[in-house]
Amino acid sequence: MAQTSTLKNLASNTNEELKKFEKVNTLIHEDSESASFYVANEIAGLIRERQKQGKKVVLGLATGSTPTKVYDFLVQFHQKDGLSFKNVICFNLDEYYPMQPDSIHSYVRFMNEHLFDHIDIKKENANIPDGTVSKKEIRAYCENYEQKIIDAGGLDIQILGIGRTGHIGFNEPGSSIQSKTRLVRLDRVTKLDAASDFFGQENVPSRALTMGVGSIMNAHRIILMAWGEGKSQIIQQAVEGEIRESVPATFLQHHQNCDFILDEASASFLTRVKTPWLVDDCEWNEKLIKKATIWLSEKLEKAILKLTNEDYNEYGMGSLVAEIGSAEQINLKVFNQLQRTITGWPGGKPNADNSQRPERELPHQKRSLIFSPHPDDDVISMGGTLLRLVDQGHDVHVAYQTSGNIAVFDDEVIRFLDFATDIERDDKQLQKRFKNIRQFLSEKKPGQIDSSEIQEIKGLIRKGEALAACRYCKVSEDNAHFLNLPFYETGAVKKKPHSEEDIQITYDLLNKIQPHQIFAAGDLSDPHGTHRVCLQIIFKALERLVADKADWVKDCYVWLYRGAWQEWDISDMEMTIPIGPKDMARKISAIFKHQSQKDAAMFPGNDEREFWQRAEQRNKETANKYNALGMAEYEAMEGFVRYHFN
Repeated sequence: MAQTSTLKNLASNTNEELKKFEKVNTLIHEDSESASFYVANEIAGLIRERQKQGKKVVLGLATGSTPTKVYDFLVQFHQKDGLSFKNVICFNLDEYYPMQPDSIHSYVRFMNEHLFDHIDIKKENANIPDGTVSKKEIRAYCENYEQKIIDAGGLDIQILGIGRTGHIGFNEPGSSIQSKTRLVRLDRVTKLDAASDFFGQENVPSRALTMGVGSIMNAHRIILMAWGEGKSQIIQQAVEGEIRESVPATFLQHHQNCDFILDEASASFLTRVKTPWLVDDCEWNEKLIKKATIWLSEKLEKAILKLTNEDYNEYGMGSLVAEIGSAEQINLKVFNQLQRTITGWPGGKPNADNSQRPERELPHQKRSLIFSPHPDDDVISMGGTLLRLVDQGHDVHVAYQTSGNIAVFDDEVIRFLDFATDIERDDKQLQKRFKNIRQFLSEKKPGQIDSSEIQEIKGLIRKGEALAACRYCKVSEDNAHFLNLPFYETGAVKKKPHSEEDIQITYDLLNKIQPHQIFAAGDLSDPHGTHRVCLQIIFKALERLVADKADWVKDCYVWLYRGAWQEWDISDMEMTIPIGPKDMARKISAIFKHQSQKDAAMFPGNDEREFWQRAEQRNKETANKYNALGMAEYEAMEGFVRYHFN
């Protein structure tokens, strides 16, 4: 999709020359699934080896979304392959403070649910920092925790994730390399990243107990794992940057037996992946030439057509000039490629030669199906394109994949019920329901799952907003499809794995509409993974339709847009839709129809701005980048990547 085979080969190549910018051993896997299996397999191998020797294994474990698949594989090895954990002693990195062990936010509960309850580890061998220790006992408790690790023989393997600040465990920027287990104050960014789990930043504890950097560095082996684009920039700093206290993960460069295990997305900012021509001679192809030329243009702040032979030579691309012939030839080639991505006709331009355009001409009026993971992703991410499709007479459908109910504040429920009860003052049953709901919400604890009734009301609030946005965009209400995919309906941030039912619902809708073009969220930086799961469901449904030889699928194009968190690289974009000032104002008005997400979103991710502000800036930045490369100047642009499934 966004990676070429050449880039993949460079990323996975073990040639040490390709890693010359990297100061810690880094292994890149295709995805988090295969990477997690690799880590789980190493852990299981050590456990089995020590069992044969009659010895114990001491593991340092982490929490959060990163290691969960590793724990799933370890449970699988136990239940299906007979792997025993009776010789294993575990020490967890950290715990929020204060924190009751039975809290839904507790790492005790997390470890029990993900690992300990499903294996045969001895209860006394599962050590997790105690979030209930009194303040006056904390120092002694932390010293004792350190001593227990030493008495056990030290950590054989320490598993780590990494935070956006570069923290490992809860060792925030400023932590010393000698630091030991202690009570720490959490960084604002760390609290912001945890806000979704606690249903609001104000509910996140301000402190935590954590092993220190020194405790971690004493481990015989360290494995740091990272998945997704959201971790790519901090991974680049940790692997290639200077060692500094402001990025605690850089201390791992000092360790003699440390591996960073990454998926392709989290490795995307490493030099050998992002700019491989700076590392070694490249096997040039169309995609890599485009990527390198755009990078050079941005680096030198020169329009593409102004780049010279000397510019290419100075930045490691002399072989490209030798292969193509001259800078002028390269420049013109890439300039034309970029120019052909720009179109004001996302459904194809009628009565025109579309051979050089992203979308084909026929049929003139297409059925366009826009998949929206949450009820507002359609207008936030591609509202300008949606409006253009409607204005140009295409039959536009929107499929809202999930209810989005967990992203509605409790006050919104009260507001809507106030209105309903004022309208129906004589409805005693409604009055009673409202009283019960209000009491539940007044006693509700942070992160507590709503009752099914409240979940339904919140879903209806978001449905009403989506319909309002459709009406504003002149999409027929009959063309708004609310799938309410079951994987999402847990009432909690953590979702179920997608199931056959999710795929079948999507399959049936696709077969009913038989679209000529599909737009779907390719935004894998969504902090909760909902976009990722929704995309997997669409892909699986399409694969099944291909296998079932559905004729319409052969003529269907799939375009992927990005969500509120990140934009495609210019080099990856295959279709860009210019948006004028008037249409940008219309797009923002459509976003405003989602009033429950206005002013403050329940889950803002790592950007505290409102979604319309992010969308406006992102679209304007795309236009500015195109302009800087030498393209025509537009107010704003939305970008898409085509996914080839048949």
